[in-house]
Amino acid sequence: MTLEIKPIGEVVTGRIEVADDYWGGVKSVIQLDQAEFPIESVKGLDEFSHLVVVWHFNFASPEDVEYHARSPRGNTQWPATGPFAHRNHRRPNQLAQSFPRLLKVDGLKLHVTDLDAVVGSKVYDLSPYFAEMGPRGTVREPAWPGEMLADYWSSKA
Repeated sequence: MTLEIKPIGEVVTGRIEVADDYWGGVKSVIQLDQAEFPIESVKGLDEFSHLVVVWHFNFASPEDVEYHARSPRGNTQWPATGPFAHRNHRRPNQLAQSFPRLLKVDGLKLHVTDLDAVVGSKVYDLSPYFAEMGPRGTVREPAWPGEMLADYWSSKA
């Protein structure tokens, strides 16, 4: 079975260049499809502090998808891991999930910060973040993601 989905919106302002780090403080606007959604579709959303945004790495090439284990960012100091142990554009469907802070709802424009998608990225779904739906129990991860992402949410110098 194949799932066919279409974008519900697009990132229209924010960061333009694709980069691995320095996403902290980036302010963006997600414009929802005005022809598809009435203003009531965002009613109540402004009561939440954060969103869950599913978007597509639509500027990455399908040829970038990698099914075999490899070292993150090509750094052999980190272990080779498979695509399902990564959160980058080399994953099979090239989908991403981000958790930006919602600053303001202006009609069907959602003003956010700390969204790590560039202008032109297609948004396929969004919802408010519910703390009760977050991870339960202790979160466990190896050391390499923390090392790799040390500057991810830093502001660009």
